[in-house]
Amino acid sequence: MKKIFLAVMVLLTFEIYSQDKGFGMGIIIGEPTGLSLKGWISPTSAVDAGLAWSFVNEGSLHVHVDYLYHMFNVIDVSSGKMPLYVGVGGRIKIKDNKHNPDNRVGIRVPFGFAYMFSGAPVDIFLEIAPVLDLTPKTDVNVNGGVGFRYFFK
Repeated sequence: MKKIFLAVMVLLTFEIYSQDKGFGMGIIIGEPTGLSLKGWISPTSAVDAGLAWSFVNEGSLHVHVDYLYHMFNVIDVSSGKMPLYVGVGGRIKIKDNKHNPDNRVGIRVPFGFAYMFSGAPVDIFLEIAPVLDLTPKTDVNVNGGVGFRYFFK
């Protein structure tokens, strides 16, 4: 039974996509902090999303979705891959405070880099995303953080 279990685990390991294909899930720590999701739609393009908590101004729920374009030939590494990326997307912040509602909708422009480990379905990333809030008033903010994701088939 142990041999069969080990054989199945080895086969499943080989069926897992690398970090530039499929779907990844992990965490981001910073502003905001929470769940990070990434789905590849082509060899250089992905959709990134976050469901997180913003700790700014008494805290609020933060949801963002971004389109990302990856440039794999900018940074050369001896093992794995390290693309730079840039994108555009949207952000919603929802504050549950009846006396001081501060719900915001804005445009994000994330840029950063990711390190994709060779032979492991894991990436780590560093990202900065200027945000132009459009409602309830026009304002400029910055999101940013570090994180990791595990990629599934």
